[in-house]
Amino acid sequence: MLNKNIQTFIACDSEYADAKIVLFGAGFDGTTSFRPGTRFGPSAIRNESFGIETYSPYQDKDMLDYSYFDSGDIELPFGSTSRAVADIAIRAGAILSDGKIPFMIGGEHLVTLGSVMAVKDRYDDLYIVHFDAHADLRDDYLGQQLSHACVLRRCWERVGDGHIFQFGIRSGDRDEFRFADEHTEMHRFGFEGLEDVVARLKGKNVYFTIDLDVLDPSVFPGTGTPEAGGVTFDQLRRALTLVCSELNIVGCDVNELSPVYDQSGVSTAVACKVIREMLLAMS
Repeated sequence: MLNKNIQTFIACDSEYADAKIVLFGAGFDGTTSFRPGTRFGPSAIRNESFGIETYSPYQDKDMLDYSYFDSGDIELPFGSTSRAVADIAIRAGAILSDGKIPFMIGGEHLVTLGSVMAVKDRYDDLYIVHFDAHADLRDDYLGQQLSHACVLRRCWERVGDGHIFQFGIRSGDRDEFRFADEHTEMHRFGFEGLEDVVARLKGKNVYFTIDLDVLDPSVFPGTGTPEAGGVTFDQLRRALTLVCSELNIVGCDVNELSPVYDQSGVSTAVACKVIREMLLAMS
């Protein structure tokens, strides 16, 4: 008997009722300021995920031993940024209302705002751990406040001072770094201080967002705004495993793969492995 072909991330085909973590895609790049293409990230990640194994030798865990559900991509209106953010919040909210953890695959980094809005509605005392090359703390970019360059500023407006911890930041305008000095805890260039932050956040509700351009572009060239410098894959793997295994992650995302800028497929493979390691560390 033949069944419908339904594309999911590798091993994320359990029944919804059995899954604690639910994936969904938000392929949006309507405010990308340099090179577009992240709208194709979620589908590329799903398609290429079967090129990696379900087993992680790093953690000695296998995805086949756990239940994950992939709810597919949201169909987002590219003509309305605010509507796209709202639609993302609706999907994340529906997952949260069933007592599950939303795991979003972007898309440009603005999509994080919609997911954070939904998580903040459910968990009033929310903290954000943010891995990125860019501060994303502008109040506006070219007059627009809904922009991937402003996403952590919009998140800060919801969670407040002392609730955002940024790592790997190596780019931004002067005002962003000044703003961070007063309102967020920014750790520049790498993951120094992460263990201390994890110790301080134990027992708290944490949203975890990864912009993959935190990686050195020699490791991850397939992104819309590549930034020289950055961390290695192994440094990122160790850092995300620490965060996901030690903290109470109530929502998370991985963003900014733009597969068209890396025809080798290496960047997509890196994104797949990051997602696998996060899922296993949270399980």
